[in-house]
Amino acid sequence: MAVPDREGRCGSPPRCLQPETAGDGASHPSAAASWREERAKFIGGAEAPCSSPSISRRAHRGCPSTAGMGTPRSSTSTCQKIPCCFAGFCRHPGGKNLSAPAWRSQCMHFRYGAPPVINPLGTHFPANATVRPSYNISITLSSAVQNTTFVNITTPAAGDWFIAAHLPEAAGRIEVKGFSTPCTYMFQADMFVLRLTDMPVLEPGVAMPQTIVSPAKPLHVKVFVPKYTARMWFELRSCMTSERKACTVRVVLGSITLPQSFQRIITCTGNVNCSVSLDSLPWEKWLQIMVESLGIANASVSLEMLASFTDCRPGSTSSFLNFSSLNQSQAGSGPGSPTPSTGMALRNTSDQRSFCLQNQPVVREDLDVVSVRYRLLNGPSVAVYSISPTLLLLNLNSGMDSGGSLVVNLLLNKTSLSQANATVVACVSAASPVLSLNTTQNCSTAFFQGYPLSLSTSSAEAMLIVLYPQTDDWFLSLQLICPKGQSECNTAEAKVTVIAYLTPCFNDCGPYGQCSLLRRHGYLYAGCSCKAGWSGWSCTDDTKAQSVGAQNLATLLLTLSNLMFLPAIAVAVYRYYLVEASVYTYTMFFSTFYHACDQPGIAVMCIMDYDTLQYCDFLGSVVSIWVTILCMSRVKKILKYVLFVLGSLLIAMSLQLDRRGVWNMMGPCLFALIIMISAWVYHGVKRRHCYPSSWKRWVFYLLPGITLAFIAISVYAFMETNENYYYTHSIWHVLVAGSVAFLLPPRDKHKKPWAWSQKLTCRYQICQNDREELYAVT
Repeated sequence: MAVPDREGRCGSPPRCLQPETAGDGASHPSAAASWREERAKFIGGAEAPCSSPSISRRAHRGCPSTAGMGTPRSSTSTCQKIPCCFAGFCRHPGGKNLSAPAWRSQCMHFRYGAPPVINPLGTHFPANATVRPSYNISITLSSAVQNTTFVNITTPAAGDWFIAAHLPEAAGRIEVKGFSTPCTYMFQADMFVLRLTDMPVLEPGVAMPQTIVSPAKPLHVKVFVPKYTARMWFELRSCMTSERKACTVRVVLGSITLPQSFQRIITCTGNVNCSVSLDSLPWEKWLQIMVESLGIANASVSLEMLASFTDCRPGSTSSFLNFSSLNQSQAGSGPGSPTPSTGMALRNTSDQRSFCLQNQPVVREDLDVVSVRYRLLNGPSVAVYSISPTLLLLNLNSGMDSGGSLVVNLLLNKTSLSQANATVVACVSAASPVLSLNTTQNCSTAFFQGYPLSLSTSSAEAMLIVLYPQTDDWFLSLQLICPKGQSECNTAEAKVTVIAYLTPCFNDCGPYGQCSLLRRHGYLYAGCSCKAGWSGWSCTDDTKAQSVGAQNLATLLLTLSNLMFLPAIAVAVYRYYLVEASVYTYTMFFSTFYHACDQPGIAVMCIMDYDTLQYCDFLGSVVSIWVTILCMSRVKKILKYVLFVLGSLLIAMSLQLDRRGVWNMMGPCLFALIIMISAWVYHGVKRRHCYPSSWKRWVFYLLPGITLAFIAISVYAFMETNENYYYTHSIWHVLVAGSVAFLLPPRDKHKKPWAWSQKLTCRYQICQNDREELYAVT
């Protein structure tokens, strides 16, 4: 889970201006429409662990738990009430109580059309990435079983809504699974929709009389915006109260879209006509209009509404001649061959003036999950003029495109720009295009703030990265602007190469990150998992990054510390414990190469699959403890080897079931200790004195070995964190290997060291002597 920002500021919930409701939750009917209320449970619980049960070193900076919230796909939704609750109680891994005042401010983020882009850690975003703050509220965590927070949104935009919730940052300690108390917070979100039915439709060019019954019952109408609409003119006239007095009304155009809402609000007073003009409206969508009376109570208001549209005549380049030129270019073109867009450059000024925009055909190619490439049919370069903008449509309407990153890269061909001081201005916007990119506008549409870009001879390249783009039709508008006026640009043109694509993770999270596709409640989105101290949305923040020297040092510490098993192996071989020596050699080998493969940076070497190396390392570690304690018990050899094999098989099965379970190590240790203590008690009773009987054995071998083992267990279980893992885990290797060398029992008294080699030499000598004697007799 992600974490809140350092200052803990979240925000306050919005105010919902909803119709007056009766005691049973149903609204009173109005003259404009009837109401009905329905409840939709749209997401389940999202689990958010408040402690880290994993003993793995890797601290994945994952994406927040995101859940999709769907409003009815209709513009008739008027008000939605979203109760969100956290349930559960536990203590923070660092010992902090989550219900304490310092930890009460937890954040929940809302966004329309795409998952919220949040930055709770305060890390850096990649260059050229546009980040707008998400709408967020705070939820108070207390010792109560369940905490509920309500958020009211009036006239929400039709489509998908998203919620992201997170808990505080973990302490970073690596805890053994089973030693810490696990805790899970359940995040449950329900949506209650109060929906309008039979909403009046305002027809373009036709005045529609309406009546507002009372100030508590506002009037709701809708109007459909056709394609290629350049401007809408809305007029409110003949406004009068039932008492024949001047009326005061407020008109709200548009729907609420979080985190930013661009509703147009005007207040009309008196009998004069009230009007508003909107440019660049969302095409082929319903526009909601709400009119509410600000006058005295129980006074109805009568008025007339009129909406008229100004259409835009598009000039398309997707003609048959363009496809012919495209086929010729695909067949083969040399360096001097004309580009497919050369015909556009030959178009005279009079033809350009007759169009308000120039369409460029774009083909969407789905490459993979959340991976799309946009290809221009007329070639990668487009011609840009000053008379009208060049428009490209980038379709992001599949419903699964908002979980990636939209990348738009523009490259200006300097040789094609006839006016040296001219500038190519571009705007990337959602839902509706910007049809006039002059110097007075700032890349904004009627209900959306676009992303501006500019190209010139001094800066010929521009890039835009939109993180989690909104599900909608996106438009790229380009227009040529001259500083001294558009008259000097009438005959000028510019060639701009457009590269647009949708990728799960920008730059594939770089060399220090891994791109992961995450699924939450049926919704798929992408996120980066950073390593080696790198952080940020695309793992580009090197504030806490490890240097190459630190990465090499960490690799050397974790791998070379396993060489401390060499003394234990030598002692085992010297004392004729060949099976134990083989197990230690196996553990040393796989532990060395597992940690060489487990490194997060560039100092990595994997001789086989990572999962295989990890399993072998865990298996060797537990089996080494098992055989060492059984060897100390001094039971009969046949029984010892049977326990060796049987225990190793059971340990292998247990690791396959749960590799990180605490009982994988504690179970064999406890069972082996019971066998050892029972054997020592048996030997002590049989010999009628303490076993082992030598005080030197206790002082110089057992007590130092037990001390090293306890220190190693303490470091492993209670001191390891993500920051000091390289040092503490290396100390664990050294202490465990050193304790094994001290704890191995002495060899049997009747055996001499290296007796097996002496026997082989003796046998060879006897055979040689026999042959010599036979030869002499012969």
